[in-house]
Amino acid sequence: MTYPDFAARWQPAGGAERANYGLFLQDLCDLLEVPHPDPTTDNPAHDQYVLERAVTFADGPKKSTGRIDLYKRGCFILETKQGTDTPDQQQRAERAELGLAPETRRKGHAQRGTVRWEQMMQAARQQALGYVRALPPDEPRPLFLLVVDVGYCLDVYSNFAGVGDAYQPFPDQPRFRLPLAALADEATRQLLRQIWTEPRALDPSRRAARVTRELAGRLARLSAQLERAGHHTDAVAQFLVRCLFTMFSEDTGLIPKASFTGMLRQYGTPELLEFLPDALATIWRTMDTGGFSPDLKARLRRFNGQLFREATALPLNAAQAALLLQSVQADWTEVEPAIFGTLLERALDPKERHSLGAHYTPRRCVERLVLPTVLEPLRREWTAAQAASARRLDEGQPREARQELVRFLTRLTSLRILDPACGSGNFLYVTLEHLKRLEGEVLAAINAFGHTGLLDLGGGTTVSPRQLLGLELNPRAAAIADVVLRIGYLQWHLRTHGITQLAEPLLDTYQNIRQQDAALRHDAPTPRLDAHGQPVTRWDGTTRPYIRTLLPPLRYRLQVSPMKPVKRRLVL
Repeated sequence: MTYPDFAARWQPAGGAERANYGLFLQDLCDLLEVPHPDPTTDNPAHDQYVLERAVTFADGPKKSTGRIDLYKRGCFILETKQGTDTPDQQQRAERAELGLAPETRRKGHAQRGTVRWEQMMQAARQQALGYVRALPPDEPRPLFLLVVDVGYCLDVYSNFAGVGDAYQPFPDQPRFRLPLAALADEATRQLLRQIWTEPRALDPSRRAARVTRELAGRLARLSAQLERAGHHTDAVAQFLVRCLFTMFSEDTGLIPKASFTGMLRQYGTPELLEFLPDALATIWRTMDTGGFSPDLKARLRRFNGQLFREATALPLNAAQAALLLQSVQADWTEVEPAIFGTLLERALDPKERHSLGAHYTPRRCVERLVLPTVLEPLRREWTAAQAASARRLDEGQPREARQELVRFLTRLTSLRILDPACGSGNFLYVTLEHLKRLEGEVLAAINAFGHTGLLDLGGGTTVSPRQLLGLELNPRAAAIADVVLRIGYLQWHLRTHGITQLAEPLLDTYQNIRQQDAALRHDAPTPRLDAHGQPVTRWDGTTRPYIRTLLPPLRYRLQVSPMKPVKRRLVL
């Protein structure tokens, strides 16, 4: 089936969901060039790809049966609804002209583009989530939920972590709703085709993880070369963090495109290489305060924050400058902050550099902790707020209905979340991203009432890094955590709002990551002694490739304290 045939058949449809949805889904399969669903059997365990897949809801001793409109095991659950294009008043007028009695609209249907229609689509999403919960425990969770208004649009939600009810708008809030006309685009059809056939391939963290590992590897090689040249590890780390944020700023448009790359090429020549540190320091000072940069030939925004307050740059030889240029030519918009912090910390730490990329906590593992502890309770609150808003609207109180949603937004933007041993910020970043996704849904629901002025892009009434608090004893990791949160927040903002609405300074001084121990006070350790009165020691845990003795030398060993109850006061 071609798209013109599909559109001609289904664009006029409206208000008859049960009569239309089976035919619509068969035509959609033809358009996407995927197989039709299989016949339903009398055993749901055998129904891998069917219409009307039966699930059992258990509420204590009571049981009931529901039916999924279209189900494909491990891929998606699809729920259909059908709105209408004609307002009630116009329907009544048309019927009055024909001498017919007014028709009552079918329950559950609503005029498209209205608050009630948005609530209908959200109710369908909740219905699909109920089906997910009702699947047998041995059934893999579908990666996607699809909510279809037959003949009008298709809403796409994803959950690549496979945890709980955390189905997010895919790929993000501005683009999760596909109107019928979008199916004319082959790229849209290919996206839906992959949801049908290989949904895991759409997980954006897969490609981002590969890109991030490659970039961290380049930075590790450059870091090692600079240390061998005699520079202190902390100075190298600070220099490279400033470089990488400048690379990110170039690729995202915070500074002019290709300007930093062009400057590195210009000063990377043998004639100008000795002036490269001065050029870098000048650029960073300008980024800190804002103003015109002669080397970049552009007026720069004011970044501020603590990142560029210290603008020292290290001298580079030709090989090091070439390695830095290779790094800047990568696409930094695809960096995955959820793992970048860990990889960058290892790249800049001589003790950990050998294990770069060997093992790290993947994003989906981080989400298995973040989603149940933070997001799922908030989503339950959000569902309750939506239900309260719908009741108010049914009672003819639209102002109060909107206020129910605003109250939840206030709650969301006033949360404070603490990680008392945040490391390089991976868990804090993933939490921030999911909070921003939920905030996008809340704002869309509020804006359906006709108000769009709630979002304070300066961070006052929006979810921002200031809500994510971290304590970390390692100063290098604490600095990286701060950068990870800033990069992640700017990535989200630029994808969602673009660069025009970004307030200055771009790097607000949040002071949300502190370099300190979470234990404010504890008993002093007492060394354990052997039979000769000498302290007992153990290996310090750091792998070194060149030690050939059975026991590590004393300088690589730590004293052991006896086991005893320890009294601590923690920052909570």
